[in-house]
Amino acid sequence: MQVFFKSRDPQAHEMQDLVQRRMRFVFRRIDWLVPKATVQLSDVNGPRGGIDKRCQIEIKSDVVGNIVVASTARDWRTALDQALSRAVRFLTRQWRRGTDNRRPRQRAIALSHGEEQPG
Repeated sequence: MQVFFKSRDPQAHEMQDLVQRRMRFVFRRIDWLVPKATVQLSDVNGPRGGIDKRCQIEIKSDVVGNIVVASTARDWRTALDQALSRAVRFLTRQWRRGTDNRRPRQRAIALSHGEEQPG
């Protein structure tokens, strides 16, 4: 998995190694779904403070397509963890939808046989 890091903030550049490690750790079981990911850290309203640290993760996957997830928090570590959590959840959900082998619902079976379902 290739992880690209982008940021204009000098304090965010200190987190580049942490971002790479967290990405590889979180995606370790499904890294075959994620050949390329870009992480962008930004400070939304500058030095004024507040809940303004933004993490945007863009995942390019051949299996489920392109995914962009963003999170805003008080610090970059929290924003990164929230965005990673959303990305993994969405990615696995999309992958499962494509490979779903569950039985069809009973209503669909009954309707295909011309029976009428109550309710």
